Amino acid sequence: MLPADPSTLAGYRLLGRLGAGGMGVVYLGRTDAGELAAVKVTLADRAERPDFRTRFRREVEAARRVASPWAVPVLGADPDAPEPWLATAFVPGPSLGEAIAAHGPLPERSLRILGGAVARALAAVHAAGLVHRDVKPANVLLAVDGPRLIDFGIARAADPADETALTGTDMVVGTPGFLAPEQAEARTGAVGPASDVFAFGCLLAYAATGRPPFGTGAVGALMYRTVHDEPDLAGVPAGLLPLLRDCLAKDPAARPAAEALAARLAEDTPGAAADWLPAPVVRTIAERSARMLALPDIDPTTTPAPAAPAAGGRRRFLLLATGAAVAAAGGAGWLALRDGGGTEGKGPGPGPAPKTRKWTIGVQADLSGPGKSIGQAQERGVRLAVDAFNARADKPFTLDVKVSDDRGDPSRGAAAARVLTSDPDVLGIIGPSHDYTGYAALPAYDEARLPVITVSAGYNLLTNPVLDQGVSIVRACSRHNFAALYLAYHVLGKSPRPVTRPGLLQERTDDNYSWQYTVGATIGFKGSGVVPYPRVIPAGAKRLERVLGEMVDAGIDAYFHAGLAPSAVRAAKTLDRLGFTGMRITGQHVFGTEFLEGAGAAAEGWIVGAPVVPPGTRKQAAAFVAAHRARYGSDPAYYAGEAYDVTLMFAAEVEKAYKGGRRPDRTTLAPRVRKAAYKGAMGEYDFAEDGNLSGIGTYLYTVRDGRYAPLGWAPGTPPKPETKPKGS
Repeated sequence: MLPADPSTLAGYRLLGRLGAGGMGVVYLGRTDAGELAAVKVTLADRAERPDFRTRFRREVEAARRVASPWAVPVLGADPDAPEPWLATAFVPGPSLGEAIAAHGPLPERSLRILGGAVARALAAVHAAGLVHRDVKPANVLLAVDGPRLIDFGIARAADPADETALTGTDMVVGTPGFLAPEQAEARTGAVGPASDVFAFGCLLAYAATGRPPFGTGAVGALMYRTVHDEPDLAGVPAGLLPLLRDCLAKDPAARPAAEALAARLAEDTPGAAADWLPAPVVRTIAERSARMLALPDIDPTTTPAPAAPAAGGRRRFLLLATGAAVAAAGGAGWLALRDGGGTEGKGPGPGPAPKTRKWTIGVQADLSGPGKSIGQAQERGVRLAVDAFNARADKPFTLDVKVSDDRGDPSRGAAAARVLTSDPDVLGIIGPSHDYTGYAALPAYDEARLPVITVSAGYNLLTNPVLDQGVSIVRACSRHNFAALYLAYHVLGKSPRPVTRPGLLQERTDDNYSWQYTVGATIGFKGSGVVPYPRVIPAGAKRLERVLGEMVDAGIDAYFHAGLAPSAVRAAKTLDRLGFTGMRITGQHVFGTEFLEGAGAAAEGWIVGAPVVPPGTRKQAAAFVAAHRARYGSDPAYYAGEAYDVTLMFAAEVEKAYKGGRRPDRTTLAPRVRKAAYKGAMGEYDFAEDGNLSGIGTYLYTVRDGRYAPLGWAPGTPPKPETKPKGS
């Protein structure tokens, strides 16, 4: 609880925060009778926005109209309060998304029981004349006695004529990956109960396989696949395949009703036992339920000052946020709560005095997985920066380092983040080192409002102000789509021969990365009046050699590779064999020794862009390079210098916030870092309002004699008209 948080609200004693987002805060509340509730409170400034109270009142009314044991009930609400609030029953269990990420797909019996209960809940939603419109894993909670469907925030009447439309006709409502084709195309008039059935099919396929049936990645690509592609149902139990295919029909009229789905699925019901779930999930539910028993007692009155803590300090406990609260608040994660409140460094607080506590910088990186070379380089950079800070005679405090290895596995991203967010001594994070572990970890960091500075994760969705996500991240590298834009500018401005038909190959092994590079490059080329020749090949670079031959036959005069290192190796060898002599260029996920060693002589002349500068080219980096040699016995690897810089930048902002001998509140540091302007060993850093790097951030190399030879920064603007290729 923060000092400004209320202690009571509408008869609920507020015990702690469960989640927070741009719309408001969700608290754990308890009545005098001991009943727990998730109490969603909207921020006053949001409440004053046009139509907000109408929307909030609609959410309350929608939730109250649904009568099902498998839907979380409303306990109370006041849409007309200065800060509107809504209380729903508290379910001390994980969301379906959390459970699958932590423990893997469910067995068939669990899937049937889960599906039967959620289908019954949807049948009740539809019987009430509503469409849920956001059926997804985060909106299904798991309890010992069965699942619960939550969050009716965007539910609306099945017949748009029955109520005033509160969304634009061109607005996509729902969660990409778990919405129907008619939602993806924003065909508002076609959205109805059948749309929920399609989303239900996506949800059940996810629970069966651990992945959404239309993949992940950039929103545009995901929407396209939802509308046009067949679902990926590999791994779904054979007995469920016909049902899922019916649910995922493109034509809404061909999908079964929710009530019919419940009849087809229900072979059993959860009952009072928890044996409908795998043992690891049951243990998670039990652990969270046990923590509810450790909640502090309700005081006889809330007016007296709190009593002094007993000897040995006040009791602490960890409260894991349930999916209900998190979904309602738009956040995720869990917080360390204390029975008595106060923020770190303020008030009497438990434990030792602030001056004796550690001042820790966290590192989340892949230290033992496929990207360990990048993660290990960043860890070394952070440690050297901390050594440099601690060596100062005038340092106001001493820094420490805490490391969390996510192994480059997205399913471990959130857990690795919680190792750091749960430690109150961690003031900020350097990392994550990988796109998708970063995306998985970010909700936990956003929830804790813990600043996160990455030097290598260029995934565009790490910052999305529209969805109020990425509020804590500061990105000291280019987004992938911008990096590709700059590479296209280089092709047009620096190719030895005029480029009028650049070939653009999208290789879909890492679909999100390649899609972002394809989009950025296309904008760069077309914005300069040059139309690229695009081709797409499936994951695994199937048909690569044949497609490259067709591209060369079509007359391409430059080649842009939007894919990973293995396919770039094959592309280099194929183009070399075909005698192609035009410029060949690619991006960050090819940069590394795999491409050099795999392609050999065929890599010569390729240009590769990455968000790193060679330390040996910077005289400002001499002290850093010497320190790395002294401690590790080698020159620094790529990405170590950038991690070194942003660590010292962050330490400088912490030092500025250190006033009056008081430890700064870590939740206030992310906005400070976003306003920072810092000159480091590897270059200068400043950031846009959304936390993204201002400027270019993409450095170019050419392969020469089997090594990366630096070329300099990519151009940040298109070539001038007089330097454009003839005929462009």
